[in-house]
Amino acid sequence: MVARVNTVAFLGIEVVDVDVQVQISPGLPAFSVVGLADKAVAESRERVKSALHAIGLGLPAKRIVVNLAPADLLKEGSHFDLPIALGLLAAMEVLPAGEVADYVALGELALDGRLAKAAGVLPAAIHASAADKGLICPAGQGGEAAWAEGIEILAPETLLALINHFKGSQVLTPPAPQLGALAAAGPDLADIKGQETAKRALEIAAAGGHNLLMSGPPGAGKSMLAARLPGLLPPLAPAEALEVSMIHSVAGTLEEGRLMRRRPFRDPHHSASLPALVGGGLRARPGEISLAHLGVLFLDELPEFNRNALESLRQPLETGQVAIARANAHVSYPARFQLVAAMNPCRCGYLDDPGLACTRAPRCAQDYQSRISGPLFDRIDLTVEVPALSASDLTLPPPAEGSAQVAARVAAAREVQTARYAAAAEAGKTDKAPRHNAEADGLLLEEVAAPDAPGRALLTQAAERLRLSARGYHRVLRVARTLADLDGEEQVRRLHVAEALSYRRVVPGRG
Repeated sequence: MVARVNTVAFLGIEVVDVDVQVQISPGLPAFSVVGLADKAVAESRERVKSALHAIGLGLPAKRIVVNLAPADLLKEGSHFDLPIALGLLAAMEVLPAGEVADYVALGELALDGRLAKAAGVLPAAIHASAADKGLICPAGQGGEAAWAEGIEILAPETLLALINHFKGSQVLTPPAPQLGALAAAGPDLADIKGQETAKRALEIAAAGGHNLLMSGPPGAGKSMLAARLPGLLPPLAPAEALEVSMIHSVAGTLEEGRLMRRRPFRDPHHSASLPALVGGGLRARPGEISLAHLGVLFLDELPEFNRNALESLRQPLETGQVAIARANAHVSYPARFQLVAAMNPCRCGYLDDPGLACTRAPRCAQDYQSRISGPLFDRIDLTVEVPALSASDLTLPPPAEGSAQVAARVAAAREVQTARYAAAAEAGKTDKAPRHNAEADGLLLEEVAAPDAPGRALLTQAAERLRLSARGYHRVLRVARTLADLDGEEQVRRLHVAEALSYRRVVPGRG
């Protein structure tokens, strides 16, 4: 007899069906797992045997073969423990094979029979819903799986509780969907004295989803400003929350099986490797740019990052997706993130202070800034100088305006953009409505961000003098559109174009 149990494997956030086939036949006692299983799956034999022994069941002294089909697909992760155990129980006629086949199962087994958390429950539940099957998962992730509507979800604490449920001696309560908490009161913009230009740039970046680079000496407040950006952004919409949570579910970073409501804020150290930043490694896991999807990726000390790692950001910044190609895997992850970066003007950090600058100034600044390529600079919409604060600035009273007031203006501007692009999608002007101005492109951008005659003349003149690339030209248009939205203007005007141009980085030797 061959018992069959349904489970899944993951290629990025794509879910692939896996058929767990268990056969118990006469022969010398053996327990084999075949089907291109990695070490974590191969070790499941010991965990399954110990879990069965903990609930008073022993494996028969026969030949046991577990096949994970399709056999040419690499199986990774500990979530295969539960389907293997269920297959064995069905083959031993402890559980009805027909009922078990109606579910997709995944979960790790502890040695005492408890079910431990496994990565990927949310996308597995959505996949099970599409296949019209139920789902069996650990109790701690039932709230995560419950977001897949219209399916039966079993979320037992232990393997014994699951067996009793199938036998009718215990009823498992269906889990309720769980939401993560909204962000608590974080750092407030009112904590930062001075730096009005940088605060303005931060507000524009939040309102339009624009990439931002802050440059200034140490201690000027660049990291403080970046840390206050999440408090200005609107919470995730329901569809966005599901999209972001699926990535974090596959990565195993979804907290307590709760759907995320806060926009991610990732701030990796500058020693992060290329696989850590863009994804990859042996199991092609999502990297920081995917974990920051629909949120913020903050790179402090930007020139100190590995050059190859920074260059790998160029394509995701344009496409909103990263493709990881390895010898044993080729997967894609969403990566529509907002890049916020900070850097010193030079290695010593005091380029503009003759009393503190090193003896190599200004040559040291050219060498330091050349670590960042022109194409990467070209993808940054807003570049702002953050000067050092004087002692008189620090003695000023706290600013009257804090994060709450700025966030209200950002929310109003985002609502205008959402309505504009939804109308454009309904009119057939775009296949997919952009979420904000930073995602608008092509003919749609030229229509919604077309400046008035004086603004167009200024933009044309500046593009020629500054030798803006086509990408730089369009990014100026996007920022100008955001400035008009913040001012409540339907038409992009000359003053919006002028301010947008003031945030473009001027390349030495141009203009």
